[in-house]
This record gives sequence, C-alpha cells and structure tokens, in this order.
Amino acid sequence: MKRSINSAAAALALAISIAGPVPAHDAERESVTPKFAQALANIPGKSMRVVEVDYAPGASSLPHTHAPSAFIYAYVLSGEVESKVNDGETRRYKAGESWFEAPGAVHSVSRNASDTVPAKLLAVFIVDTDETKLTTPVKE
Repeated sequence: MKRSINSAAAALALAISIAGPVPAHDAERESVTPKFAQALANIPGKSMRVVEVDYAPGASSLPHTHAPSAFIYAYVLSGEVESKVNDGETRRYKAGESWFEAPGAVHSVSRNASDTVPAKLLAVFIVDTDETKLTTPVKE
C-alpha cells in the first residue's frame, strides 16, 4: 500500500513539475500553476495539492465546484480577490487574508477586484489521492 501511494505521488509530482501555467477555464480568464503535490503519509488515500491562481486585471473564474473530497484553504498573495462560496456574501479579500471551502461547496464568484492591478492567490487542497480533476465549471 505504501509503495503504491509513493508511486502515485511521484507520478503526480513529475506531471506537475513539467506542467506550466494552464488556463483554469479559458485563456481570457485566470491561469492556474501547480506548485506542489504530496501524498499525506499519515492519512492514507489523501494528498495535498497546491496551485497558484493568477488573475489579470478585471479577470474572473467561471462559477465552479472542486473535487468532491476537497478541503480548500485559499490565501491571497497580492492584489484583491472577490469571492463568494455557497450562499455566503461576496467578500473582498486583500493580500494576507484567506478563506476556507468545504467539500461540495459551490464557488460562484472568484474574481480580481481591480480592473487595473493583477491579483494572485494560493489554493491548498486536501483531496483524495485518486482525484485528478480539482475544478469543474458549474453547468447553468
């Protein structure tokens, strides 16, 4: 069991190390760059994955959900990001501020709060190791 987790983690790390930034939903929106992936040795079947999300001025994400098992911690690195999760209020987060998303949450608003200054956030996922798709657009 330990060997298969380590093998999966190594394969995922290799895939992330050779991947560059990719648009999360389309090229006119945000770009997502994988930064880290590691199986959690003390929680069999779980991994930590970290991505950096860059928003150009005025850019936004489509409404989306995340992998069904995902616990997410989002931390704004620069600029300001507006976010709305589930039925909560739309909030503006400045650099150094953060929020949490529980499994099954709908992220209906995620956008750069500025039309002139870029914004960047770091998203940390705790997710089932076998889940490879971290974000899925919500069908309207």
